[in-house]
Amino acid sequence: MKKMKKTSKNSTKKNLELLVLTLPAIIAYFIFNYIPMFGAIIAFKDYKAPKGILGSAWNGLENFKFFFTSQDAWRITRNTVGYALIFIVVNLVAGVFVALLLYEVRSRRALKFYQTSMMLPRFLSWVIVGYITYTLLSPTMGIFNQIIEMFGGQPVDWYSKVSAWPWILILTNTWKVIGLNSIMYYAALMGIDKAYFEAAEIDGANRFQQIIHISLPSIKPLMIVLTLLAFGNIFRGDFGLFYVIPRDVGVLYPATDIIDTYVYRGLRTGNLGITAAVGLFQSLVGFVMIVTMNGIVRKVEPDSALF
Repeated sequence: MKKMKKTSKNSTKKNLELLVLTLPAIIAYFIFNYIPMFGAIIAFKDYKAPKGILGSAWNGLENFKFFFTSQDAWRITRNTVGYALIFIVVNLVAGVFVALLLYEVRSRRALKFYQTSMMLPRFLSWVIVGYITYTLLSPTMGIFNQIIEMFGGQPVDWYSKVSAWPWILILTNTWKVIGLNSIMYYAALMGIDKAYFEAAEIDGANRFQQIIHISLPSIKPLMIVLTLLAFGNIFRGDFGLFYVIPRDVGVLYPATDIIDTYVYRGLRTGNLGITAAVGLFQSLVGFVMIVTMNGIVRKVEPDSALF
């Protein structure tokens, strides 16, 4: 026992500098992530700003009841979960596909060009991306409408065409995230021992067979981990994508409104009780989803589970 305590003290002294360096991040995480959890009780109160959080009266589950019985509940839940599932599948397939293509590039100059050009959208804010999409989709001067008119067609008012926006949002999201996703999978591919490919080639395996039997199985653990993390956010959407790109046009709400944009509008109108209830519900479902998915993975393939 004494030996274990001595070892622990020596380890603490040895890593003291590293512990000190992590303190600012730990303090910031505590201040901005743990202290605000106190505000979750607003979800169970009839919140009045003059009375504050503690002074406001308790109303139990009334805020949750109001949300679940409203006309908005089904729409925003359907959109949030539906888009999240589509993004998980599309980003996984597109990221792996592009990574496999990059792995076949032999010119380092060409490889750097492709990686840089695909990563660039990741560093653009949604405001800039919003201006780009408006330049393309503007009803009057949009590039798409100009092309349609060149071929004798009638211009389309994209910001009132609800059916087009699922495709627009999916394409925009894929364009913005595919660079980082593909580079992560590409890094995993670079870690594969080249001897496997050489042995497969000697045995007569073509490139497609090498991908199926060597490349994909080698990066499967990373695919599972990233998918698990994505399932944790299945009840959470990218606010910038769903608010800035459609420009918060009310006509498009059936296709663009999600929980995050609904919560923002609630904050803007001062409905903090209902907003807090929706936010708490969103967090709890996300937690349950990632624990459930991790449990399934742990039973099927224990080595790929997060915990």
